[in-house]
Amino acid sequence: MQEDIKYLSISELNRIIKLKFDSSPFFNKVFLKGEISNFKVQMPSGHCYFTIKDENSRISAVMFRSVASKVGTNFKDGDMVNVVGKITVYEANGNYQIYIESMELNGSGDLYKKFLELKDKLYKEGLFDESHKKKIPKYPKVVGVVTASTGAAIRDIITTIKRRYPLCKIILFPSLVQGISAKEDIVKKIEAANNFDEKIDTLIVGRGGGSIEDLWAYNEEIVARAVYNSKIPVISAVGHEVDFTIIDYVADKRAATPTAAAELAVPNIMDISMNIDSLYERMNKTLFNKINEYKRLLEKITSTSVLSNPMNMYKIKFQMLNLNKVKLMNEFNEIVNNKKLELFKIKSKHIFEKPSIIYEKYVNLIETNINKLELLNPLSSLKRGYAIVKKEEKTIENIKDIKTDDKINVRLKDGVVDALVTKVTNFEEVV
Repeated sequence: MQEDIKYLSISELNRIIKLKFDSSPFFNKVFLKGEISNFKVQMPSGHCYFTIKDENSRISAVMFRSVASKVGTNFKDGDMVNVVGKITVYEANGNYQIYIESMELNGSGDLYKKFLELKDKLYKEGLFDESHKKKIPKYPKVVGVVTASTGAAIRDIITTIKRRYPLCKIILFPSLVQGISAKEDIVKKIEAANNFDEKIDTLIVGRGGGSIEDLWAYNEEIVARAVYNSKIPVISAVGHEVDFTIIDYVADKRAATPTAAAELAVPNIMDISMNIDSLYERMNKTLFNKINEYKRLLEKITSTSVLSNPMNMYKIKFQMLNLNKVKLMNEFNEIVNNKKLELFKIKSKHIFEKPSIIYEKYVNLIETNINKLELLNPLSSLKRGYAIVKKEEKTIENIKDIKTDDKINVRLKDGVVDALVTKVTNFEEVV
């Protein structure tokens, strides 16, 4: 009886299950609703691979390029969608999945909403501002890493740092990277790194890729604030290149992957070595050129007649002294001759030959001016019998300015007469 039993291969079993799914009308056209997770467009094929989930379960989904070209690929993790597709089995691994025939948005998932709300809150508080970001040290002595103690992330970080900069020490602060307790554990390890006995120059915080649920600990507010409050510059390294978490915005530097974080944390020792070699070569070249320059200058100096025969130096100085002496005497003679000429011009003037002529000239000029002033003197008219008549200290010039009974003063050449006007006669009336 034992010989009649037929054992199926795994491939045969998966093929039978696939035929069952494919032959069932129910699975040929299924209408589902759920939340997108881990959405990726495979290049260069253009096929899309992702997961559709609800609170308790999930199913893998495939959308081929022919369908994606119709419905688009502008979907992201957290989108709520309505899909129509066919359920089938992938024989190679026995997993069942839905082949999408159509898909449309139906709002956003709860996790994605929380992500956007926290991102907006922390942005308004200024936790993303560039002014708060610390500079990553160029040549760190110690790099701290907050991640799981096992897995690809820590292996990639250690391998990359040791390859690029073996002088650097790595200190691991092993933490949970997903699950309910992960956020508190990550915060605890960031604080431990900041209070560590040995000075840590740079801190890498992260993990490998995964779905939005897997990475959610790095979207928690307490983790974001721990990164912001860290005194050590922090490089975030969560997920793959397309994954973004809240701490990526808060960290001092964001790396697309854990390997990229290690590359940002340390320099490449080969680049440093090449730079040192280049500087050494430039220094030697500069020094060599400077030595040759001074050698040429020394040869030029030693080749002159002054150094070959010291007496030549004395002769040159003596010649210069004689030249200066002749120059000084010529300048002195020129000054003396100029002064002699000036003295001759002064002595040849009339004032030195006949001083009386000048005296008589100025006497005549003074007498002329005195005569002119005498003519202009109003008192001179009084000597000739004229008088000056004033009323109330004002000189009377017109008959109209005086009337009968006015008191007047008459100024003569030798005194003043006070008088009372008894009559005023106009010359026109006399005529």
